[in-house]
Amino acid sequence: MTKPQPASLFSTQDFSTRAFISWRGLVLGLVGVFSLMLAYRFYQQVFGWSAGLDATAPAFDTYWMNLLKAELVILTASWAGLWSWLWVTRDRNMVALAPREEIRRYVNLIFFIFVYAFAVYFTGSFFAEQDASWHQTVVRDTSFTPSHIVLFYGTMPLFVLFGVGSLLYAMTRLPKFAERLSLPFMLAVGGPFLILPNLGYNEWGHAFWLMEEYFSAPLHWGFVVLGWSVLALGGLLVQIMQHVLDAIRRAEIEATAQHISAA
Repeated sequence: MTKPQPASLFSTQDFSTRAFISWRGLVLGLVGVFSLMLAYRFYQQVFGWSAGLDATAPAFDTYWMNLLKAELVILTASWAGLWSWLWVTRDRNMVALAPREEIRRYVNLIFFIFVYAFAVYFTGSFFAEQDASWHQTVVRDTSFTPSHIVLFYGTMPLFVLFGVGSLLYAMTRLPKFAERLSLPFMLAVGGPFLILPNLGYNEWGHAFWLMEEYFSAPLHWGFVVLGWSVLALGGLLVQIMQHVLDAIRRAEIEATAQHISAA
């Protein structure tokens, strides 16, 4: 009688790569973020100089304050909608989670975080650098400038949407993250999130202190420290890979047991 050989996790159709990876969510997220960033930049190019130089002009209210109001309504609703959905649809019996499904969820989490990092990249590079250039050139006459309305009230709330969303996804669907808080995860999401309250301090400082628009100015140190905390994603990736390898080992044992019992 031939001794049954151990089954590999990916040796059967049930454990094929397709069972773990769905590219649709990642592609939609990346295309959506890129399209929105491109639309923001195009809007600034068209209406920044023509309607964004005088905050007291009627055109400024038409093209920029209305954009600000729309952002506040849409992004706040997006926060409430996505985060509430993640909580309501949470896994209430993670103890019974099969290793195969756990691996699939880790892949989804990696994709979720990738979209978050993509949004942070656009915010911290193109639009943050543009903000200093705009204010050095035009000189601000209000806290609501064409640069601020896109950066502070558009792109930053957008990456917060995905950052907190990814954390909620992990805590409500993956046992390892539900059992205890991940320090790298909290740093990678909490640091950029705290940039939002830091905006109030920044605008207060610019209103009372005549400061140059340099990122090295002490008033901007909070942005630098909190922004660089996103580098904790490297440590988070190590954690995720450790958990994935553990799930793969358990799935291999499960598949081998099924193969032997079938033989």
